[in-house]
Amino acid sequence: MSAETSKPFAVVTGGSNGIGFELARQLIGSGHDVLIAAQDEGHLADAARRLSTEDAQVSTHASDLSSEAGVDSLFEAIRSAGRPVDVLCVNAGFGLGGAFVDTDLRRELAMIDLNVRGAVQLTKPVVKDMVARGSGRILFTSSIAASMPDPFEAVYGATKMFLRWFGEALRSELKDTGVTVTVLMPGPTETDFFRRAEMLDTKIGASNGKDDTAAVAKAALDALHSGSDKVVPGLKNKVMSAVTEALPDTAAAALHRGLSKPGSAG
Repeated sequence: MSAETSKPFAVVTGGSNGIGFELARQLIGSGHDVLIAAQDEGHLADAARRLSTEDAQVSTHASDLSSEAGVDSLFEAIRSAGRPVDVLCVNAGFGLGGAFVDTDLRRELAMIDLNVRGAVQLTKPVVKDMVARGSGRILFTSSIAASMPDPFEAVYGATKMFLRWFGEALRSELKDTGVTVTVLMPGPTETDFFRRAEMLDTKIGASNGKDDTAAVAKAALDALHSGSDKVVPGLKNKVMSAVTEALPDTAAAALHRGLSKPGSAG
């Protein structure tokens, strides 16, 4: 990617599909050059082809962002681009459904490494550069799951709660630096999430009417560019978030349990 451009530069992790792909597409549409990062080189190449336009530079970086070396290699690619990051979308992540006593520990630890540790590791050097420059915008993709305890998604929900409060706290720390932080808290969205999380047999996984990724990405970027602290896209999700935030934790957990319990789709 050439540094000889005045266009703003955005980095989107998990940018090869789902919400991340839509964030990248809409950032390109609003005049940004974009670097998308994910683990699968083939998926990234396909995404780059679909994102390619004559008006934007689209580059890719394939690495395992759940590993320290993978995040280091991404930041080195960012540095090698020779231009400041104007927008960082920390979006890469995955989930896993099922009872904690039965789920695979290695997958859960990998989830923590990607959703939490990798997010912190990448954000640290990027935010340092933004603060030194006095400008920048950061978006963390959390989840509506961060508004309640999450039975049968216990580890996933905890990682999204981490991202929510990490983003909110960082936003406060960065007040008056010229750097803003926005937390995205989407509800169920039409992506590959529920299949990968082994949750297609749950009420929430099998439900119709999931949100469109383009609508979620638009709400996220509108909030990002307006400097909002967080956004819950969609009226039904706003209502659900408000209700669960107001309920006692035990009641909110029971509500989520009814949606996420294995076999609840039937």
